[in-house]
Amino acid sequence: MKTPKMVLFDYGQTLIAERKFDGVKGTEAVLQYATRNKYHLSAEQVQAKANEISREFGRFDPEKIHLFQIEISSTMFASYLYESQGIEIALSNAQIDTIFWNAAAPGTPTEGIKDFLEYLKNKGIRTGVISNISYEHSVVAERINRLLPENAFEFIITSSNFMFRKPNKRIFDLALEKAELQPNEVWYIGDQYECDIKGSFNAGLFPVWYIGAIDLPYIEDKNILTAKTWSEVEQYMGEKDEALKLKVIDEREVTI
Repeated sequence: MKTPKMVLFDYGQTLIAERKFDGVKGTEAVLQYATRNKYHLSAEQVQAKANEISREFGRFDPEKIHLFQIEISSTMFASYLYESQGIEIALSNAQIDTIFWNAAAPGTPTEGIKDFLEYLKNKGIRTGVISNISYEHSVVAERINRLLPENAFEFIITSSNFMFRKPNKRIFDLALEKAELQPNEVWYIGDQYECDIKGSFNAGLFPVWYIGAIDLPYIEDKNILTAKTWSEVEQYMGEKDEALKLKVIDEREVTI
């Protein structure tokens, strides 16, 4: 494979390293804007109900997350969660997402990502984002653009806005349509093996497994191009003239 015309990124633990999710802190922040709390429920009680609902869907089970390929937006989820417990919140859907997310899982750019994005920009390599995330698209875009203000992302695709979740091929196909590129012209970089790596591979893209901020169990797979730092990914791109051959996932051989 030649130098890509475009690199697509996952969001969480790839572009942005988020702290360990704390739903109670997020719910506590939102409840400060409650105009009605019929049963005087605490943040712990409300979040316990949220966890119960999520378990019914296997929504955040690391072993099953790749099976959950249709997004339940936070707008629908939060509306049911609060109203079913007699709670009214004096905020818009986007405000609820922002306040909850900032309290539950603040994030910072992964080490070296700003330099890598600048490297791609200087090389004329286009960039974009595909994220499995339930928060409103505008909220996700605001966080990315605030934390990575110099980015040149042509688009930010969220499952909350387009229904399908990785590894479903349709969300990768959407990105290719928006980019007007063929799969073999695009790299996809992410931290989740099933959703990001196998998903992008099955859609025909070239996958790169970034594990520099991984918060999931990791099992070494020598068939996958894996990087702990963004400088390693940059180095892989620089080795194209040496015809570096890599076996990716199920024995497909790729030449960079």
